[in-house]
Amino acid sequence: MKQPAPTSRRDCLHAALLAGLLLGTPSTWATSKSSTKRPPSEVLAALPEAHYRGSGKLTFLRLHVYDARLWVQNNFNPENFEQQALALELEYARSIKGELIAERSLVEMRKHADLSPEKADLWLSDMKNIFPDVAAGDRITGIQFPGESTRFYVNGKLRGEVRDAEFTRAFFSIWFSPRTSEPKLRLALLKPNQGRP
Repeated sequence: MKQPAPTSRRDCLHAALLAGLLLGTPSTWATSKSSTKRPPSEVLAALPEAHYRGSGKLTFLRLHVYDARLWVQNNFNPENFEQQALALELEYARSIKGELIAERSLVEMRKHADLSPEKADLWLSDMKNIFPDVAAGDRITGIQFPGESTRFYVNGKLRGEVRDAEFTRAFFSIWFSPRTSEPKLRLALLKPNQGRP
């Protein structure tokens, strides 16, 4: 009997991610290299008062995709995350094509922004230029400068910047909006009182 096509948002996400994992180079499981709660150097350079807020793991079909860590400044309020400087660090546990990261990001960003085809094409092009193919242990850090831009670092080195306030809000909404497609990860990242280093 023919199986029905996936219809839910999560089913579509899983289908896309599975395709990306299959297209990527096989890799071994990775343990987090950044197990300490001290911000990485690129975060401290941009946000000198940054401290650890929370962390979580994204899995797909029991496969560990990445670890996420949130770095915030004093008096951070998750209710208006889009108005505050913050940094999101993703440490990948396996190989994924940069093109898939960009395409998946745009799908999620469309849920938080009303995009014209031209704007969508521009954002996708920007992300494809910025996001490289990643392997186990690689880190992509996005730093939000609210109302201004998003700066991206790969393994601590500046990779690019998108100077678009709407892009910045939509990008970080993927993880921090109440309408995120990964609510458990959102709660893990935003959970208060997890302590400082």
